[in-house]
Amino acid sequence: MPDALRLDRVSYTYPSAHGPALDDVSLALGEGEMVVLAGGSGSGKSTLLRAACGLAPHFFGGTLAGHVRVWGRDTRDEGPGQLADAVTLVLQDPEAQTVMNGVRAEIELPLESRGMRGAALARAVEETALALGIADLLERPVRTLSGGELQRVALAAALAARPGLLLLDEPTSQLDPVAAEELLAQLRRLNEDHGTTVVLAEQRLERCLAAADRVIALEHGRVACDSTPAGFVRWAASRCPQLVPPAARMMSLAGLDPLPVTVKQARNLLRRAGVAGIGAAAAQERPSPSRLRLRRRKTPTATLALQGVWVEWDDGSGGTVTALRGLDLELRRGETVALLGRNGAGKSTLLRVAAGIVEPARGVARAEGDVALLVQTPSDYLLHERVVEELAPDVAAAALGELGLDHVAEADPRDLSGGERQRLALGVVLAGRGIGAGAPPAVVALDEPTRGMDQQRKRDLAQRIQALADQDAAVIVATHDVEFAARAASRCVLLGAGRVVADGSTTEVLAGGRYFTTEVARVLGPGAAAVLPEQGAPLVRAALASAADPTAPAREVAAL
Repeated sequence: MPDALRLDRVSYTYPSAHGPALDDVSLALGEGEMVVLAGGSGSGKSTLLRAACGLAPHFFGGTLAGHVRVWGRDTRDEGPGQLADAVTLVLQDPEAQTVMNGVRAEIELPLESRGMRGAALARAVEETALALGIADLLERPVRTLSGGELQRVALAAALAARPGLLLLDEPTSQLDPVAAEELLAQLRRLNEDHGTTVVLAEQRLERCLAAADRVIALEHGRVACDSTPAGFVRWAASRCPQLVPPAARMMSLAGLDPLPVTVKQARNLLRRAGVAGIGAAAAQERPSPSRLRLRRRKTPTATLALQGVWVEWDDGSGGTVTALRGLDLELRRGETVALLGRNGAGKSTLLRVAAGIVEPARGVARAEGDVALLVQTPSDYLLHERVVEELAPDVAAAALGELGLDHVAEADPRDLSGGERQRLALGVVLAGRGIGAGAPPAVVALDEPTRGMDQQRKRDLAQRIQALADQDAAVIVATHDVEFAARAASRCVLLGAGRVVADGSTTEVLAGGRYFTTEVARVLGPGAAAVLPEQGAPLVRAALASAADPTAPAREVAAL
């Protein structure tokens, strides 16, 4: 039987690009493999997926060298439409993939195109909707969905048809932690029970390495690593540290080996080293809560205040969606706040109310100064043929240099990677107002700003957020990326059904949870005031020292 996917010395260059996005790539994927595609932003992951289904070059144009074969069928001879019965791609931007007005019709479309009718069609839609937690969305118009809900609908349309080769580009980027785990479980079932070959391009590797049979890492359009998950982590630790998952990074900083792939492996590694109950021990050694209370800057009035805010709208199916329910929230100058919550909890609506785009039905929203909003679809900001034209001429050069986009200044924005488009959209919003030059607005509101960004770019964005706060801006970031929230924010606000469920310091909110928590916190367990590898490593070292000499004081723990 032919390979599910084979690339033989494939190179691909986008139109007007100065260099290849894929450079002499050769690989073969067999039936039933579960493959994670890793690499930094712009490394070629999305391009490889586009080539694997024929979109490159049939849709994107450009120049293709070598051969791409899907189940033995050459993409030179058959385009995306002809290959649709053999391979399905879920794009990084789900808003660019949905074509029907209603959710049910969107899921039915690929099934009907394959000749499915009647009870079989209805059953397939219902089962897929239940598996992805969108059964309550089936009668909704697509236009009424949140970004995360839209992503799940796009995934449902792809999964319902059970393709032999399934390609997914950042499929969890807009999913809350629970929905992301449900999706990965569904992919694993498709892979194991039906023999579907799955290729998953992801930046949040800690979510998906446990499910993978194989990890392929790209660098500058070339295959840099092709190994098991454990082999990939070893390679990344020595060659590409920004790809090392948080738990493995914590163990590396603590001097433990072999580096774990999963939380379970990390706990077993600690157990074999004679260490247990780090969270409980840290809780005993930690200073009293009063010493750890978040010190917020005191100002006479809040920079942003929402008081008793209600937002409702017609969901298009005869019902009403209540997005915000009497919500109260205040932000002060210099604060960095992460806004968390499940898909549909009201995060994007809250940011739009803050920016004055959505008018509350009841309650008051007040901002002391300008509010700059970056929505979660960067393509909404990109209107020109050249990257440099997206920004005002007097600030373009400085802003692109600061964003690390000066090398693509002459490129077409549509040819950028997802992470590059995200950074460019950020520049459109803040160039001359905190990026490149100038003072930032009073409030900076960012909606899922890390989509498509690699770990290094996320670190850069976290530093930028702190720089904006240092200039007295109040920064609020809606995100499903709890690892990013732990690094970027000093305060976390958790929404549930349009209300504030929890509001506290980042450590208070993220440590000890089951879903809205970091990988490091999962490894250390409840009680450990550590959510980042750099915070957890001293606790591990102190526990190792205590295990070696029980009479030695745990100085490192007490110092945290």
